[in-house]
Amino acid sequence: MTQFDAPIITAALLVIGDEILSGRTKDKNIGYVAEYLTNIGIDLREVRVVADDEADIIAALDALRHRYTYVFTTGGIGPTHDDITADSVAKAFGVPISVDERARTILLERIAEKDLNEARLRMARIPHGADLIDNPVSRAPGFRIGNVHVMAGVPAIMQGMLDSIAPTLKTGKKMLSQSVRADLREGDIGSELAAVARAHPETMIGSYPFMDDAGRPNTNVVVRSRDSATLAEAVAAVEDMLAKVRVTSGTR
Repeated sequence: MTQFDAPIITAALLVIGDEILSGRTKDKNIGYVAEYLTNIGIDLREVRVVADDEADIIAALDALRHRYTYVFTTGGIGPTHDDITADSVAKAFGVPISVDERARTILLERIAEKDLNEARLRMARIPHGADLIDNPVSRAPGFRIGNVHVMAGVPAIMQGMLDSIAPTLKTGKKMLSQSVRADLREGDIGSELAAVARAHPETMIGSYPFMDDAGRPNTNVVVRSRDSATLAEAVAAVEDMLAKVRVTSGTR
């Protein structure tokens, strides 16, 4: 089987919350989810951030769930009035939502029944037909319906939920990557790097400028492929190109 025969499993992440868009809360989930999915062989292809607005959440879900293998959401499943993700997901799928006895029982593992008030009970409201996602941190579950996985926004809880669902996910061949330090400015290698990329269409090649320890502009070239031999061939071509440009530019 070649890298092109292997299944490509794709995903989108929908980040939900007014606090993210206002800047009051700095998102810590996007990078974590992206790296996590890459490491298990799922390509995160799109990230959207939407407000706590039912119509916006439904529109985003409808767009993403029909385009990608999986959709993961973070935020909006807590006990307050503006935690409307569960209701919005139910409406997107056209199913009722109510207190789920499985979820209620789980909440009672951490909350005394006398303290399970209306606000806390909101965390047990699950769309009909959904499976629960285990929350090993605070116990209030997330849920999965169709290809949509609904998780908490609190990073530690989200990470625990992601660990819980990872064994259930289909995965494809993992993307491999290798970084090469250019010791040249990005503009010095633009044309030459484009030529290498055209000669190796089975790889993805990107350049990423940074300032080195001496405060000079530099560039990392990152080569990505699902096939180790293809990756090695492209990396060798990049290294050869960089060596030639250094000679001609007088940097080495």
